[in-house]
Amino acid sequence: MSRTRVVVTGMGAVCATGVGVPALWQAARNGASAVGLSEFARPGTNQVKLAAQIKSFVPEAHIEAKVLPFCDRFAQLAIVAADEAMAQAGLAREPRQGSRTAVILGTGIGGISTVDDLCYSAYAAKTRLNPFAVPRIMGSSATSHLSMRYGCTGPTFTITSACASSAQAIGLATSLVRSGAVDRAIVGGSESSMTALNIRSWELLRVLTPDACRPFSAGRNGMVLGEGAAIMVIEEREAARRRDAAPLAEIVGYGTSSDAFDIVRPDPEGACSAMQLAIADAGLTPDDIDYVNAHGTGTIANDIAEADALQRVFGDRLPRLAVSSTKPIHGHTLGAGGAIELAISIMALRDDIAPPTINWLGPDPKCALAPVANEARATPIRVAMSNSFAFGGVNACLLVARPDLTPGGSRCERAG
Repeated sequence: MSRTRVVVTGMGAVCATGVGVPALWQAARNGASAVGLSEFARPGTNQVKLAAQIKSFVPEAHIEAKVLPFCDRFAQLAIVAADEAMAQAGLAREPRQGSRTAVILGTGIGGISTVDDLCYSAYAAKTRLNPFAVPRIMGSSATSHLSMRYGCTGPTFTITSACASSAQAIGLATSLVRSGAVDRAIVGGSESSMTALNIRSWELLRVLTPDACRPFSAGRNGMVLGEGAAIMVIEEREAARRRDAAPLAEIVGYGTSSDAFDIVRPDPEGACSAMQLAIADAGLTPDDIDYVNAHGTGTIANDIAEADALQRVFGDRLPRLAVSSTKPIHGHTLGAGGAIELAISIMALRDDIAPPTINWLGPDPKCALAPVANEARATPIRVAMSNSFAFGGVNACLLVARPDLTPGGSRCERAG
């Protein structure tokens, strides 16, 4: 019995690279970093000054005045990315999407900007508190806004699994579509953690770099935080076909696992398990994977553990496999990272281009892989893998294939 196939028919993104997937892909492909000096209305005691902040975003240009007071910045980013994804999918706010459409998003910390403002007003400035603080803070706020915006009355919920949040949201939504519970889903993730206090908190964990994020490179010393959102419309393939939607990619595999090991230290076994589960879910072998968008934070512990896990999955092929981390370009966007990096992976599929790992200085003997270093590489890509490995040991892996290929690699009947 053949399995229900799930395709992506629309994508949207807002990152430090700009508004829209084209801006994100152009920066990723060209290795153009959007990391710069952070700016805060209330500067803290940060020693680390780098971040991938969105500095040109004007929410009033995109979102209605009656909606904005209820939206923390992470919900604003989700709405703008969703509008782009829905438009590309050929869907609109009218007619309403109804009970056969789900909304499932991921976020790590939800409305932290509102929490920061609220604490300052209450304890320092002693000014009037925002009466809409509660609906802005809720981790499920962005998800609910999207369900109301498009009239989606199917399953609607938010996944919070730190940096694996949006990858798990996409994977679980794929399972719902496969099961027949819904025809389509609005999925992805959003995160805006750009407060001085939050960056100082990460700094205290000694995982932020003071100079440059260099995943898998000699001399790497940490990551750069970022903010952003990526939203996708996924659909049962035949439902998409009936309304003449053009698939961008097919989601062919999903795997998730838990290290059950340590709250901040990764265990390669857990990451390896997530990748193997995704490959098995797709009915593929490691040899079918042509590109890996690695979690690749640039921290010493993460990169060694992920390289170890990739070695266990791909064996002797790993040094020849196209692997890159795009986090030095758009920053580590925490709960939104899985969705943003899957969008980049889908564009890599479309163009047969593996984006680069920029800032790479040379090999680290403890990372047995040769990333696509500093410049993009043209290479045929049949299937791309996107990894998300979170604090707390939660792992998620997604596989996407070209929409005109069957998982086994041959042309399907829909080609053309």
